[in-house]
Amino acid sequence: MSTSRPPARRAAELRRLLEAHNHEYYVLDAPTVSDAEYDRLFRELQALEQQHPDLLVPDSPTQRVGGSAASQFAPVRHAVPMQSLNNCFNEDELRDFDRRVREGLGVEMVDYVAEPKLDGLAISLTYERGVFTRGATRGDGETGEDITANLRTVRSIPLRLGGEPPKLIEVRGEVYMPVAGFAQLNREQEKAGGKTFANPRNAAAGSLRQLDPKITASRPLAFAGYATAHREGWTPPATHMDVLDQLKRWGVPVSAYAEKVRGPEGCLKYFQKIGARRAKLPFQIDGVVYKLNALAGREELGSVSRAPRWAIAHKFPAEEAETICEAVEFQVSRTGALTPVARLKPVFVGGANVSNAGLHNMDEVARKDVRAGDTVVIRRAGDVIPELVRVVVEKRPRGAKPVETPSRCPACGGRAEREEGELVAYCTNKLGCVTQIQASLSHFVGRHAMNVEGLGEKLLTTLVERKLVRTPADIYRLDVPVLAELERMGEKSAANVIDAIVHSRRTTLERFLLALGIPDVGEATARDLARHFGDLEPLVEAARADLPTAHAEKARDRCPRLQEVPDVGPTVAVHIAHFFAEPGNLAVIRELREAGVQWEPVKRAASAGPLLGKTFVITGTLPGLGREQATELIESHGGRISGSVSKKTDFLLAGSDAGSKLAKAGKLGVPVIELAQLQKMIAGKK
Repeated sequence: MSTSRPPARRAAELRRLLEAHNHEYYVLDAPTVSDAEYDRLFRELQALEQQHPDLLVPDSPTQRVGGSAASQFAPVRHAVPMQSLNNCFNEDELRDFDRRVREGLGVEMVDYVAEPKLDGLAISLTYERGVFTRGATRGDGETGEDITANLRTVRSIPLRLGGEPPKLIEVRGEVYMPVAGFAQLNREQEKAGGKTFANPRNAAAGSLRQLDPKITASRPLAFAGYATAHREGWTPPATHMDVLDQLKRWGVPVSAYAEKVRGPEGCLKYFQKIGARRAKLPFQIDGVVYKLNALAGREELGSVSRAPRWAIAHKFPAEEAETICEAVEFQVSRTGALTPVARLKPVFVGGANVSNAGLHNMDEVARKDVRAGDTVVIRRAGDVIPELVRVVVEKRPRGAKPVETPSRCPACGGRAEREEGELVAYCTNKLGCVTQIQASLSHFVGRHAMNVEGLGEKLLTTLVERKLVRTPADIYRLDVPVLAELERMGEKSAANVIDAIVHSRRTTLERFLLALGIPDVGEATARDLARHFGDLEPLVEAARADLPTAHAEKARDRCPRLQEVPDVGPTVAVHIAHFFAEPGNLAVIRELREAGVQWEPVKRAASAGPLLGKTFVITGTLPGLGREQATELIESHGGRISGSVSKKTDFLLAGSDAGSKLAKAGKLGVPVIELAQLQKMIAGKK
């Protein structure tokens, strides 16, 4: 060990050398020292840190080996939501995307950045003054899981940014498992008698969610950055390519295959080039991502639902394989619908073993003429649910009989009916069908609903079969002694489940609405209902008041109060009205509230005020007011916020460094105001 320098200075030097060698080895694939020399430096730093514990810092290379095991992953609320991408599958869909981008920007041609779509797990990395402080999964886009300890073990993720990093920067990218590492991992798993992984993506995801970081550290994971999000003390450059260059200067690995392309022709040329090299790439990809290069244009286009308007994933054609349809069975949903499912002889296709394929309804069964014993063609692309494409009729065995609509529920034996005009049959035994009860309960405790960890499908099945739980309210009547008596539970496991149940009592209104299982009310609609009504009681009142109009002749006249909610149309409105008119549903809700389920009321948009009925778009930096504060100010006085300028925009609120929205407002004749003018409008002054 070197003794010629003070320990603190030598430790700092060793950390710098080891991180540089890590970057050369794991990112640049161009090591400049031998493994033996790297190990010698590593051991020297370890010894220094052991002798001088005050020298140990979180971003030391010695901390990559994994810390103590975590009992669970804490939730992380993303400052900027992590969005998903819309997909296209052919040239026409790509050209439609490009047309929408150009029309939205009012230009004839745009540049994109094309990158391979890595088949991994999206994550965010937060750096404070250049030091990696937190890493999280995408989760539902709004909230992810804190997996910082595991991400520290991924050697291509820098623990400290190089150059002059900003005060705070969030880097987003993909953790994946290279093909060679995946093959080696499966060989080791098989040799040890462990479970092998179906594909590199599953292996990467499973590795990152290990409770013990030492296991993650042993897995051959890699990382590639592709964007920045929340930031302080740094103004992003004008283009996406410039962002990627800056990430590289900070020491963050990015795709070596990213290219700037022009228009749809450039995109298609890139797609063909990467497709031809796909089999030889050192990692798995399932397509190509195209992103608008100009960041100002991205701001102008904005997003729709959970996907940006300025990017799209161009998926490779789906893989197909032949197998045998061994049977067509019927699954019972939480609504009682009997849905046909093809049970297949397992076949490997699209990177996974497939043994089931949904058939949706009896019309599709008849159209494809699927029968037990048929040879069928199965298609799968990436995460897309396997599809039964067609029957190979010439290989059909003799005596294969057409599938008939069941007259009895396969789960409970109750009567099954298919009414005129319906595509599926329904089990009529609503209160006695265990499968329906269990499916509703599984939905209720699900991650995006009440999020009761530990209350999985097997445990719910046992609880329902023993008649310990029949409604969601029964879940909150369980206790440790009752659960501890169940097979394979034990007192500690029972206590953990009860703790999760207790914790779930404090929730949000949108999660509670989603958990209720109202037909056609998903996450986005539940969120819109919560924001519009603010609390449950006003929603129930509106639904019950709307009930008499639920069967109005004209769709626009059905449930008018509920249709005031953004994106709630007549069909969804009628479902909501009927749900809250059912006494049994209201009784369960009342029992849940009595059991302690609670939430904070959501701040509603004002129904009156000087800005009522006016639509605003915000651009630039406002003096002394953040974007969220400005939004709250406008909405609290009756106004509405939109993400993009259009003919329906009433005012553009512009601050300094206003972007392309200002130019578009000028083209469309949209009035542009400053913050002082907005405040005068609120005060009722001209």
